[in-house]
Amino acid sequence: MACRFLSFALFFIFLLNQNVFAQTPAQTDVQALRAEIDALKADYDKRIQALEEKISVLQGGAPPAPELQPQVPQAQVPQGQVPQTQLPLQVPAASTGLQGSQISNAKVFNPDIAVIGDFIGASGSNEVEPSPAMEMHESEAAFQAIIDPYARADFFFSFGEEGVGLEEGYITFPAIPGGLLFRAGKMRAAFGKVNTLHNHVLPWIDRPIVTRNLVAGEDGIDDAGFSLAKLIPNPWFFLEGTAQVYRGDSTDLFHSSKRGELSYVGHLRGYQDITDNTNIDLGISYAQGHNPAGIAEGQLGQFSTRLYGTDATLRWKPLSRAIYHSFVGRSEVIWSRRQQPGGLQSGKGFYVSGDYQFARRWFAGGRYDWSNLATDTSLHDSGQSLVLTYWPSEFSQIRGQYRRTKYAVGLTANELLWQFQFSIGAHGAHPF
Repeated sequence: MACRFLSFALFFIFLLNQNVFAQTPAQTDVQALRAEIDALKADYDKRIQALEEKISVLQGGAPPAPELQPQVPQAQVPQGQVPQTQLPLQVPAASTGLQGSQISNAKVFNPDIAVIGDFIGASGSNEVEPSPAMEMHESEAAFQAIIDPYARADFFFSFGEEGVGLEEGYITFPAIPGGLLFRAGKMRAAFGKVNTLHNHVLPWIDRPIVTRNLVAGEDGIDDAGFSLAKLIPNPWFFLEGTAQVYRGDSTDLFHSSKRGELSYVGHLRGYQDITDNTNIDLGISYAQGHNPAGIAEGQLGQFSTRLYGTDATLRWKPLSRAIYHSFVGRSEVIWSRRQQPGGLQSGKGFYVSGDYQFARRWFAGGRYDWSNLATDTSLHDSGQSLVLTYWPSEFSQIRGQYRRTKYAVGLTANELLWQFQFSIGAHGAHPF
């Protein structure tokens, strides 16, 4: 009897143990699921709080103070079980106060603003074109902003010692039908290279003689009008064509006496990489307009001037030493055909220059100039220049230039020019 009872008890204990062992994995799975649920709840609460902060910032208010959340104990995950990976929580940067579309709106109401100072001094003698010993030659204030996804605006004001002028101010529509780039306002014409450059981006302190004699000097062809430019697809190189129409007033080069006397400018530019380190930029230009000749004879508006030009720019910048060594060679040739009461004056002029970077912040260069006079092409000026430039940073520049000029009147000028440039603010890049 005792044996039978003992056997029954052992059998009952065996079944009980089997049941416990069978339930242990299930209990383990339940604990893992509960741990995952607790982790998801904590992540959910954090995301809700982040969204509430974002809504508060977008509405212009301060982000709500974080509520004290009860600490949720970290569930113990059994060994061998891998909990679900939580997604990273992205909390908005409330400290900036700008989110989403507010950033683009802020750019419209707060355009990029920059001011560039150009201080020039001169020593030596020049009886033909004397300049002050020291002058704040120009202070350029720039205001630039993207108006909307379809347009941008650029304004450049020139502050001299005696007055203020609008150097350029235009709106650009870069994506109108037909792949055209449309621009309207007051702007520098796309004639050659030097005419398009502001003073502070010139590689010299002055402008070449051919620019002063044949292309309206420092101001150049700078007038109110509109411009159309288009990239011309082809399988060989970058090609761009530009056509411009202006009111017809550009200092003593073009003069409009009535509405119909407009001036016209055309430019065709080609660009090609020769090697990984070298590229070349070639262009041809044309400009036409009425000139101010004949005012004394009462014949204003009866004479015109035509300009033809070619320009070439060669750049070398080795990839391995780009911040230490580079070279830029430039040249322009311009032909002028000016009608005036004494007859047609047909002349030409050119410059050739080179600038070599021999250290990280040092550049040395030279330029040769030759040009007829626009009103009397039997006379010509010529000159040579040596230039040394030091760039402490992209916000300042120190430059010295020795210039020797032989004028048509028979006088020779030897001058030493020096320049300090400095800028503040965000100034957009210029075409190169």
